Amino acid sequence: MSIIKHKDKRTGVTYVYESESYWDKEKKQPRSRRTLIGKLDEATGEIVPTRKYQKKGEAEAAAEKTADETVQGSTGQTKIIEAQAAEIAALKSELQSLRKEKQETLKILEGLLKDLR
Repeated sequence: MSIIKHKDKRTGVTYVYESESYWDKEKKQPRSRRTLIGKLDEATGEIVPTRKYQKKGEAEAAAEKTADETVQGSTGQTKIIEAQAAEIAALKSELQSLRKEKQETLKILEGLLKDLR
């Protein structure tokens, strides 16, 4: 078995495969099987595993089970969810104010550039 790296030219993502060679008796020539391991992280050089895919029925069953557990969950989980929702709302408002500040700063910089020209 060997590791093969293949870079997708369209997206620039490097995929990592595990290749297994075998002899094809019918065609009387060597063949190989490739199994996707994951993507190569360019920054760190580590292999990021791809997710395991589920069949459609299994995915729906897992989603229903998760939803049922959430509904039947303890009040502690509900409090955690509410706290997370509040934190998300606070972060969204902070993001909005930062975007406004960024726009104002860009206008000032554009004005300074016009003055310099």
